[in-house]
Amino acid sequence: MDPRQIAIRYLKTDFIVDFTAALPLPQIVIKYVIPAAKKKGSGHSKSTLALIVLIQYIPRLFVIFPLNQQIIKTTGFIAKTAWAGAAYNLLLYMLASHVAGASWYVASIGRQFSCWSNECQKEHDAVPPCIIDFLDCSSTEYGYVRNYWRNSTKVLAKCDAINDKDTGFKFGIFADAFTNNVATSTFLDKYLYCLWWGLRNMSSYGQNLNTSTYLGETLFSIAICIIGLILFAQLIGNIQTYCKSMTVKIEEWRIRKRDTEEWMKHRQLPEDLQERVRRFDQYKWLATRGVKEEDILQDLPLDLRHQIQRHLCLNLVRRVPFFAQMDDQLLGAICERLVSSLSIMGTYIVREGDQVNEMLFIIRGQLESSTTNGGRSGFFNSITLGPNDFCGEELLTWALLPNSTQLPASTRTVRTLTEVEAFALRAEDLKFFAVQFKRLHSMKLQHAFRYYSHQWRTWGACFIQAAWRRYRKKKLENELSLQESYYFTQDPNDEDYYDEQSFEDAGPEQPLVDSGSRGSQQLGATILAKRFAHNTKRGIEQQKIQMSDSSSSLKMPKLFKPDEPDFSAE
Repeated sequence: MDPRQIAIRYLKTDFIVDFTAALPLPQIVIKYVIPAAKKKGSGHSKSTLALIVLIQYIPRLFVIFPLNQQIIKTTGFIAKTAWAGAAYNLLLYMLASHVAGASWYVASIGRQFSCWSNECQKEHDAVPPCIIDFLDCSSTEYGYVRNYWRNSTKVLAKCDAINDKDTGFKFGIFADAFTNNVATSTFLDKYLYCLWWGLRNMSSYGQNLNTSTYLGETLFSIAICIIGLILFAQLIGNIQTYCKSMTVKIEEWRIRKRDTEEWMKHRQLPEDLQERVRRFDQYKWLATRGVKEEDILQDLPLDLRHQIQRHLCLNLVRRVPFFAQMDDQLLGAICERLVSSLSIMGTYIVREGDQVNEMLFIIRGQLESSTTNGGRSGFFNSITLGPNDFCGEELLTWALLPNSTQLPASTRTVRTLTEVEAFALRAEDLKFFAVQFKRLHSMKLQHAFRYYSHQWRTWGACFIQAAWRRYRKKKLENELSLQESYYFTQDPNDEDYYDEQSFEDAGPEQPLVDSGSRGSQQLGATILAKRFAHNTKRGIEQQKIQMSDSSSSLKMPKLFKPDEPDFSAE
């Protein structure tokens, strides 16, 4: 924690290595040291100064690899994406190949100069003698003597890498630099060829190298083989790890799918059930990509978890008209308890008569909600639920009752028509809201709940329908009564009694009878009308008795009004 102690410890341990690795030695040697050495007439012997550049890579290696491990230990990864991590490891491998290719080229020039030096010493006593400075391209002060030596010497012929079989000097792995005219190429061509040479031999562990018995060449080949083996294995391992991290979820899903198939075959499930299981797994994979949101949220702090859930669910919950009447505090609490729910086409969410254990708020998809009023003959009501609708409203009535214990029975059968994505609110969570938030007991929410509840809508429609039928029945009875009284009060001797036009203008409430010319026929019609009214009334009474008997024997429930919840605080 003490900055001074941290600085002292750093100066005693890692400062020297970091400082040496950060020095621009390659730029200084190449731009200043080597040109200055050539101006002094030192010739090609000074080309070995380029090897100083390689010495600096030793402390750089001591910095790169520990720093790489420290980054992984601290953050857990080098790059955020798998492709970036693979590119990073490939860049390190190419850097090592660049160093290997550059070292090979510098060693090739040094090997050429070593051959010239050896042959020049052998012609030291010849005429004209071989002077080592003749080998320097900038040695123009010798003039005619150098040109005469060049035309008569055998140094260049004996150090020709193309015909090294005819000479005693073997170039080995450095012959390619001269047989392929690398030394006389442009800088870009020279650099790319050296980089390719390093990549080829580092990835093949030096198997293509034909070495001579020269000790330095053999040691260089051994180093290429060992370093290439280590770096290539690390490159392949890291890239495989990064690529595997991209497909780990796909592989887990594939293994789970295979295990599910084997389990279904072992249990001998019907083909239709197997197909439904396959469709559900496919739909769940497309919706979640194998990510378990519950596990991710469970590991987060409570406050952060609440904020994330509010961000994910608040706007979706507000789309539900019933929830739009609530304040933000209650909506936030509801968002914390909502659970994601996925269903495929043809799934029964709940059946009529089963216990309701959750309310479902639809985000995407369509459901069919139907009821037979407890199995009543001739009764069927069906509606389609879409986005922003909800089902399981019996649970809210149950939650608002002060002493409710047993879960309510569903009055409707809910089945999915398409793939459905929704949020579910469990019974215990809804009960918790009813106890903790008195806002649920307000009359405004009560009216909103009744307005958007399909159970209350069905009851209201059936109530209006029953009232209309009662009205029609009462009206029919009044018409029959008027017809009967009309027959008894009508005078058969009246001239208008047989007037057909009067019956046409009488209207629907006037009794319509066939015209006749005999009083006896009218008396018979009156008797028949009276009997018809009496039989009709008796038939209605018998039908009531039969319906009551059948309902008592079969115990068929009627479509009662939904339970009135106690919206007042206990």
